[in-house]
Amino acid sequence: MDERERPPTIYDVARAAGVAASTVSRAFSRPGRVNGETAQRIREVAAELGYRTNPLARALPTGRTGMIALVISDVTNPFYSEIIRGAQTAAAEAGFLVLLVDAQESDRLEREALDRALPTLEGVILASSRTSDSAIRMVAKQRPVVVLNRAVSDVPSIVADTAHGVQLALDHLVGLGHRSVTYLAGPAASWVDGMRWRSLLDLSAQLPVAVHRVGPCPPTVAGGAKAAQALDPVATSAVIAYNDQTAIGLIRGLQARGVRVPQDLSVVGFDNIFAADLVTPGLTTVAAPLRALGENAVRTLLAVLGGAQPRTAEPAVLPTRLVVRGSTAQRSRKRTSPASGTTRVSGSARSAATSTSEGSR
Repeated sequence: MDERERPPTIYDVARAAGVAASTVSRAFSRPGRVNGETAQRIREVAAELGYRTNPLARALPTGRTGMIALVISDVTNPFYSEIIRGAQTAAAEAGFLVLLVDAQESDRLEREALDRALPTLEGVILASSRTSDSAIRMVAKQRPVVVLNRAVSDVPSIVADTAHGVQLALDHLVGLGHRSVTYLAGPAASWVDGMRWRSLLDLSAQLPVAVHRVGPCPPTVAGGAKAAQALDPVATSAVIAYNDQTAIGLIRGLQARGVRVPQDLSVVGFDNIFAADLVTPGLTTVAAPLRALGENAVRTLLAVLGGAQPRTAEPAVLPTRLVVRGSTAQRSRKRTSPASGTTRVSGSARSAATSTSEGSR
């Protein structure tokens, strides 16, 4: 490389400022240990030469890199877009940089990425982590950690109000006359999936409705479309899907089979991603405060880095709300079986002598 094209080094600054290279190093890494006039002259010379410090090298003596990691399970899932935006906004306000890690729904890839990145990080946010609680606690022993969309004891955790969201969805469907609801489950390793199913079971004991579980299913549009092939729209009148992507795929798969949504089957999703309002019919969904989740995670992490005592006894819970669109409707008394093309009368209209209660399905 031509000498004139070579980027300036710490030695070039030292030579031009008439000081030792070690003094230049201290001027940038520990300015309080350098005379004020000398430090100012060094900064001016560095600016004239176009010298830029290496933030990682500068961090070696102090352990402060100004970098935190946000680990997500799938970068292609639009659920994370608002979480990422919220995290970036809060981090930038505090002068921190966010390193985004895509685990691709793999606990192995998640662990490997963290092993490589931890030396350069001040803290970690795990969003919907698929790794075990013990593995998360191991990471938390090395760097401050905040967990999103999951509760891990002894680690600061932030979750959306899953139980309330499930209740809103189920109350909505029961109010529309639905008495048999199928839950289309997500990944088996998902903490939120387990909480939603548990909430559905608890609530079904208090409401005139039977709940059934199908899955696990990949949390994608393709996963929902595949699940539609096995779903019997006569045996159930409504579906609550693990997330909006699965619900959208389910609707598309049902429509391909000739099943009408919501006339034959009502569908509810979770998350309220941007696409929920773009599909036909629009998707009724439980909305989580996604951007607020990202912002709160970063602020909690930065507070811990600043010396605050982390709250680990119970997770912080953010509110959820139901957004009603066109994918849910009053339960139809007559629904068409796509397999036979015949029309069957729902249980509420069968004679008492031959009917089978919805709760026994």
